Amino acid sequence: MYDLIIENGLIYDGLGNKPFKADLAINGEKIVEIGKITAESKERLNAEGKIVTPGFVDIHTHYDGQATWDPYLRPSTYHGVTTVVMGNCGVGFSPCKPDQRDWLIGLMEGVEDIPGTALHEGIDWEWESFPEYLDALEKKPFAIDVGTQIPHGAVRAYVMGERGINHEVASKEEIEEMKTIVQEAIKAGAYGFSTSRTEKHNDVNGNLTPSITADKEELVEIAKSLGEIQQGVLQGISDFYDFDSEFDIFKTMSKESGRPISITVEQQDARPEWWIQLLDGIEEAQDQGINMYGQVPPRATGILMGLTATLNPFRFHPSYMEIADLPLEKRVEIMNTSEFREKLLKEDAVSINPLVDEIVNSYGKMFKLGEPANYEPDPKDSFEQLSESSNMTAQEIAYQAMLEKDGRALIYHPLFNYQPGDLSLVEKMLKHPYTISGLGDAGAHCGAISDASFPTTLVQHWSRDRDRGEKLPLETVIKMQTYETANLLGINDRGIIKEGYKADINIIDYEGLTLHEPEIINDLPAGGRRLVQKASGYDYTIVSGEIAFIKGEATGALNGRLIRNSQ
Repeated sequence: MYDLIIENGLIYDGLGNKPFKADLAINGEKIVEIGKITAESKERLNAEGKIVTPGFVDIHTHYDGQATWDPYLRPSTYHGVTTVVMGNCGVGFSPCKPDQRDWLIGLMEGVEDIPGTALHEGIDWEWESFPEYLDALEKKPFAIDVGTQIPHGAVRAYVMGERGINHEVASKEEIEEMKTIVQEAIKAGAYGFSTSRTEKHNDVNGNLTPSITADKEELVEIAKSLGEIQQGVLQGISDFYDFDSEFDIFKTMSKESGRPISITVEQQDARPEWWIQLLDGIEEAQDQGINMYGQVPPRATGILMGLTATLNPFRFHPSYMEIADLPLEKRVEIMNTSEFREKLLKEDAVSINPLVDEIVNSYGKMFKLGEPANYEPDPKDSFEQLSESSNMTAQEIAYQAMLEKDGRALIYHPLFNYQPGDLSLVEKMLKHPYTISGLGDAGAHCGAISDASFPTTLVQHWSRDRDRGEKLPLETVIKMQTYETANLLGINDRGIIKEGYKADINIIDYEGLTLHEPEIINDLPAGGRRLVQKASGYDYTIVSGEIAFIKGEATGALNGRLIRNSQ
C-alpha cells in the first residue's frame, strides 16, 4: 500500500522532456513508482486535466529573517515553490556579534527594503556563528525546505568590525579568518557564499554595503576556501561600471576555486548593451572550462508604486510629503480635493538620487498593472502615450490611477530589461545556454517589488499567454526552475519527477493559472507592511510526500526542513 497516488496527470519531469500521462505513487518522502498504478493507497488525488511538475526551487530569496518566525514563507508558497535558498547578495544575519545586530538589520533594511521594525521584533537571535544559525533554523517548523548561503557583508563585519563596515582593506590575517568562517559555514551546511558589488546596495543610513570595496585578493581567497573542500557555490551581484575589473574578479573567483558562480545579468537603459557583453564574457569563460552562469529574471525588474507602496510618482512633492504619514483613508480624502490636486500638480519634486528620480518621473514607463497582472504592457498604454490622446497630462493620469481602488491601486514601472517596450531582451537571456532563472528576491523589497511570483510568470506568461513575442515550451520553463536551479546548487535529490527522488510535487490547473495583482498587507511582526501576490491554479503543492497547500492555502502540514549541502 502506498501513502499517496496522483492519478491521470500529465507529467512534466523537470528534465525538459515531452510530457506523458501517468500515475505517480509516493511512500514517505519519496517518489516510488510512475506508470499505470493499480495498487492500494491511503490517499489518492485525481489530476485529470492537470499538469504535474516537480516543486519549484527558488535559489534567490531573502528570507533570512522571516525564516525565523514564518513557517509558510509567503509569498513564495503561493507560487508552487517547495525549496528556497536565502543569503543572497552578501546580506544576512550570521555570523553576528551581539553588538552588530542593529547594524545587520539596518543593512538588510537598506539593501532589501524589509522593515527594520519587523526584523527587530521577529528575529530571536539564538546564534552568533553561522553553524549556530543553521542549528537554530533546524529547530524551526517549515512548510517547505530552506537552504542558506553565508553572506560576505556579515562575515566582513564579524571579522573586521568597524574597519570592515567602513570599507578598509582587510589584512592577510583578517582574510584568513574570513576564509575559516566561510569554510566552517559550508562544512556545516551552507550552500554557498554570496557578495555584492553594486552601488545600489546601501544600508538604512545610505552607506554602501561593506563588500563593495573589498579587493580582489579578499574575494578570490574566500572563494578558494570553497575550492579546498570542493563544496558550495558562489553568487555575486555588480553594476559592472568598471566592466573589465569587476568581471575579472568574479571570473577569477570561479577559476581559482573550481566552484560554480552565478552573477546578475540585467539590461539597464543607461548602458543598454552591457548585458550582451556580460553574457559573451560568461560564454567565453565556459569555453575556458570556468563554471560561470548569468542569473536572469523572467520579466522586467519592475517597481510597483502607489499610495500603499514605498514610492509613488508624487512621493517627493512638498505637498504630498506633508501628508505622507497620514492614514491611507485620510490621504485619499485630501487628494480627492481639487484644491490639493491643483497645488500638488504645479509643484516640482525634491530630488533624492538619480535612480529614484528616474523611477518617479519616467511617465513613459508607467502603466496600470491591472488584474490579472500584465508584465509585458504595450508602450502605447504608458501614461505618457495615453496623455497624447487625451486632455490630461501624464501626471494627471498617474494621479488618477493612484486613487483607484480606494487608493490601493498599483502603478507598474519596468525599470530594467524593458528598453524595447517588450520582453524580447529577456527572451534572449532565458534562451542563453549559460543562464539560470533567479533574482526574484522573495521576502525582500516589501514596499516596491513583488517578484516572488517569477515561477508563475515563467509558466503562465512564457508558455501560454505571451502575445508580444515568441513563447517558450512548457517543459522548458518547468526545467528552468526545477532541475536547473537545484542542479546549480548541488541539491541533487529534487527537481525531477523520477523514482527515488524527493516527493515535492505541484498539481497545476494549467489553463486556469492566473497571476493576480499584488496587494499591500500589514502582517509582518510589529505590523510591518509588505507586497503579497497570489496566484490561482496551484491545486495542490506536495512537500516531502505531504499535501502542504491546497489552492494556495496552507493545510497545516509542516513537512519542510532546513537542508544542508552535505545531504
